[in-house]
Amino acid sequence: MRLAVFSDIHGNRQAFDACLKAARERGAERFILLGDFVGYGADPEWVVDTAMELMAHGAVAVRGNHDQAVQSSAETMNAEAQIAIEWTRGRLDAAQRRFLAELPMSIEDSDRLYVHSEASHPTRWHYVRSTADAAKSLIATPCHVTFCGHIHRPALYSMSVTAKMTSFVPKTGVAVQLLRGRQWLAVMGSVGQPRDGDPSACFTMFDTESCQITYCRVPYDIEAAASRIRENGLPHWLADRLSQGR
Repeated sequence: MRLAVFSDIHGNRQAFDACLKAARERGAERFILLGDFVGYGADPEWVVDTAMELMAHGAVAVRGNHDQAVQSSAETMNAEAQIAIEWTRGRLDAAQRRFLAELPMSIEDSDRLYVHSEASHPTRWHYVRSTADAAKSLIATPCHVTFCGHIHRPALYSMSVTAKMTSFVPKTGVAVQLLRGRQWLAVMGSVGQPRDGDPSACFTMFDTESCQITYCRVPYDIEAAASRIRENGLPHWLADRLSQGR
């Protein structure tokens, strides 16, 4: 089965729509949504409604820290993110908020684990920034492949049976074989707010039969997404950073 995996959409309608179209063109048979549907961007209602529709047709989704923050003021964020979350609370209706609140923290499917941050403590929202971080996540699950997001930068980590770690940044459009003799942690880039210097939206395709993963980049109407942020009175930095990929 060909899976299309998305993470960190962050209310960016233009980016999410472009990625969905690109995934369908690549033959996606099932959609995996790794959380942070809201926050930063100006179209949280459309993004959540689209996610709900995808789930009604078999998609899998987990909760991100921004989704959690909509429900609870206990989540600590920087000033711009907090402003966006408070604005988002006022935009979502009861059904949309309930959808986010009821999302699970992680889902295990066959030999794959889906989680927003990482597997060792999903509710603590740890970032995977190093092989040491990746090792903690991999040790916490027996799954062959863990898919996560949260950091907004693509990366691939693996661990051998002797706990030897490898890491690298995957090249766009180049399929990588996830060998069965190792465990893998596939860190998604962000759909709605990439932070690796490339402003193009990012998602991945994964073939469950061949165990090949391909990171995909999709250009989208950045100015339209940025204009929506500015028009709604959100911090201009949230709009400006889209074109910088930072």
